[in-house]
Amino acid sequence: MIDRFAKFGLVFILLFSMLVLLAVTTIPSHRPGTLVSWGPTNTARFSHTATLLEGNKILIAGGMERNGVWLDTGEIFDETTGRFTPTARMSSRRAGAMAAALPDGTVLIAGGSDGSGKNLATAEIFNPQTNTFSMTGSMSAPRTQGMAIYLPRINKVLIVGGAANGDDNQHSSAELYDPATGRFSQTGSMHVARAYFNGVLLRDGSVLVMGGVSGGEFPNPNLESSAEIYDPALGRFAPVDSMNVARYKHGTALLPDGRVMVVGGQTSSGERLASTEIFDPVKRKFQRGPEMKLPRFKIVNGVARLKDGRILVAGGADQPELFDPSANSFTLVTGPQLDGYLYSSATPLPDGKVLLVNGYGAHPTSGAVRHTWMWEP
Repeated sequence: MIDRFAKFGLVFILLFSMLVLLAVTTIPSHRPGTLVSWGPTNTARFSHTATLLEGNKILIAGGMERNGVWLDTGEIFDETTGRFTPTARMSSRRAGAMAAALPDGTVLIAGGSDGSGKNLATAEIFNPQTNTFSMTGSMSAPRTQGMAIYLPRINKVLIVGGAANGDDNQHSSAELYDPATGRFSQTGSMHVARAYFNGVLLRDGSVLVMGGVSGGEFPNPNLESSAEIYDPALGRFAPVDSMNVARYKHGTALLPDGRVMVVGGQTSSGERLASTEIFDPVKRKFQRGPEMKLPRFKIVNGVARLKDGRILVAGGADQPELFDPSANSFTLVTGPQLDGYLYSSATPLPDGKVLLVNGYGAHPTSGAVRHTWMWEP
């Protein structure tokens, strides 16, 4: 009798253990979250800037409403009210401008295109206390579709690359904006001229840039697989290992372990990419990453790192997806399909949500949408 109960107990324990193991291996550690439709912006726009402000607010500025319509308008999203409020106008219309939040709560917006055929070297500062823009020093060269990254270790903003005229004549030069003086000064140049590239601030305070277009014009651009790192202490760029695929209009994000994920983009033949690459700053090399569920491009501002270290790829296709580093895989996000996802923006909020703003969809001639969405955990 005792042996019979003992055998029964052993079978029960084994069955229970199998059920627990099955549950652990089939239930993901994180939910993919949900996309929720949000209220409209005051103005439809794409290729705008989106910058997090203090107090759970986001500044949306510039961009284009449609081809031929450049914008000098701005608006503030306030998560407390869930509404968008217009700001004063910028001094210039700006699409493809570069923006960076400054330590005092203001925002630097530099360069961009005003639709005249020549890009801008001017820059301005947005003051959230007065809701207005004011001019600051100008860059040494006009730039659009470059990159701005605040460097906390030296309290300056790195402005790098971009195009000088229209979408051609790419820069290799870089400059530093000093918030204390309101002036730009030149720093070391990249080894390769780039526009429509991307980059990220690394843990050690240096900046990785990769890819982009280095010459030629649409529909025959010269694309880069090359990458380099800017060292603020030395004021110089140093080449590193190249990506496996030449790409531009791609997205990037810093992973929890300090590596960098590069997602999507476009090839010189016009192919939209679902491929990803992961850069190891220790080895200074790229390796191929997992494929996304959908091919995506025009996502320079459409990728956001979440508080838990996962990566939300919000733009580039009509359905966002999440990368989970622990599983090394992507999962599609549930919720409504996007009708604006090219040159849209995705901005993380302090509470873990992400605001997706405007962009345009499958029909470029229709222009941008006024729709916004909120990714919720």
